[in-house]
Amino acid sequence: MAKSKSKPENIDAILKQWPYDPEAISVRLIPAGVNREVVQMRIELGLLQLETRGRPDGTRPFDAETVLHHLKSLSAVNGEPYVMDEAECAEADREFVQFYHRRICWLALRDFRRAVEDADHTLQLMDACREFSPDVSWTSTHEQYRPFVLFHRTQAAALASLDEDSAESAIEAVNEGLQRIGSIYEASGSDEQFDDDELVQRLKELRESLREQFAVGRTLREQLADAVAAEHYELAAKIRDQLARTESSPESRHGSR
Repeated sequence: MAKSKSKPENIDAILKQWPYDPEAISVRLIPAGVNREVVQMRIELGLLQLETRGRPDGTRPFDAETVLHHLKSLSAVNGEPYVMDEAECAEADREFVQFYHRRICWLALRDFRRAVEDADHTLQLMDACREFSPDVSWTSTHEQYRPFVLFHRTQAAALASLDEDSAESAIEAVNEGLQRIGSIYEASGSDEQFDDDELVQRLKELRESLREQFAVGRTLREQLADAVAAEHYELAAKIRDQLARTESSPESRHGSR
């Protein structure tokens, strides 16, 4: 009896149908069974496949949903300072890379809210790693990327706000991101380098393009900051009242363009 031919395990057919484009980020979201989707990114040597929920590789490090969940559980249980061991550091490094890839995918797919969620996960993992780090040099390998992650988060938050709410809220999202990046420079004592940062310049360009495209002047929060800086406190009080009314209105709660 002739042996049946086994199903080929290579992915040649997929790669031929989906050629690599070095000039673009090629990403797609596809079904992968019942109640499951996966994100695929075409890369030069093949493709990456990532889960859309939990850890992108689908594993449960240390029997937790993610390394971040694992570290949070430790901080909640142990009373004395905890120091990550070699295995935890290695898994954290892997998780940083995996969430970076998925964040890039969400941005390419214009799923900005999920890009924000993955950026927030990375920032919280940075916080946890800094708290439980075995040494300063290992901490710095991650902290050096905090402005870059905040840049992605700010872009995504602004574009999500533009889709869901208004151009003014998108501008405020950019301002919030710039403030968070600025606090990093301030903490490191290098405030003078803030305006020269390429990422900062790109966010400012995004903000001004939103102003121009949607004819938005100074937002209420910007007007409030201007009034406080100029010590016009009566005007500042009026703007605060206007902000409170705006943020409590049904349109603000449900979003409007």
